[in-house]
Amino acid sequence: MSIVLLILLGVGSAILGSLVGLGGGIIIVPSLIFLGGTGLIGGITPQTAIGTSTVILIATGLSASIGYIKAKQVDIKSGFLFLLGIVPGAIVGAYLSHFLTLKSFNLYFGLLMIMMSIVLMFRDKIRPIRFFQNPARMRSFTDAKGQTFEYSIAPVPAVMATFLVGCLTGLFGIGGGALMTPLMIIAFRFPPHIAVGTSMLMILFSSISGAISHIVQGNVIWHYAVILVVSSFIGASIGVQINKRAKSETVVLMLRLIMLALGCYLIIKSLI
Repeated sequence: MSIVLLILLGVGSAILGSLVGLGGGIIIVPSLIFLGGTGLIGGITPQTAIGTSTVILIATGLSASIGYIKAKQVDIKSGFLFLLGIVPGAIVGAYLSHFLTLKSFNLYFGLLMIMMSIVLMFRDKIRPIRFFQNPARMRSFTDAKGQTFEYSIAPVPAVMATFLVGCLTGLFGIGGGALMTPLMIIAFRFPPHIAVGTSMLMILFSSISGAISHIVQGNVIWHYAVILVVSSFIGASIGVQINKRAKSETVVLMLRLIMLALGCYLIIKSLI
């Protein structure tokens, strides 16, 4: 029974995660904690759920990144700039996760998800944040449809912001997409479909660095991870194919609703 649940969780979370650039961590972590609390899966604590999730996100990030690169939805140059901050941040966050309790995890993670969903709700009314803009560093990106987009990124503020994102993602085991996708859309004015693809590349590398830290701390349940890795790899490939046919605004709407629903659920759990 537990194997079937893990397969369904891996496939489902990877489809939803890769579809909106989240990597699936925001679904896997609370789901593992929920299943552990009901006794359907044993040995689950906030730390093992987070640690196991980071290993799974490597497979999701790899599968989805390959698909998005082929579909020309990844700004590789910008992605590697962001990695200068998010990778070391993920290592720091992974060690900070040691201090989380179940209730504090649910509360803080829930508040984070609700905050990001609200920001996305008003993203069209928010002007570009000048702190992140640098006209001298304008860059352009042409997608598979031949449409060219222009935006600018100030390197130092971008690395500082992504370091903070990395800390939070290592802390909660969510890979980075849940924060980086909205950040790229709002602060850097990426088109949504390019933000989703680029965030998956960052999820791959930030998950590798975070996973190493969690492995050292003994926070990975390997027999769960193997099942989830295989099913997540399949689910991520399906999510990429669905994303190609989805409109950008539909992707943003899905991202917002998923964050809002999960945030409310986790806060309620923290108060019970």
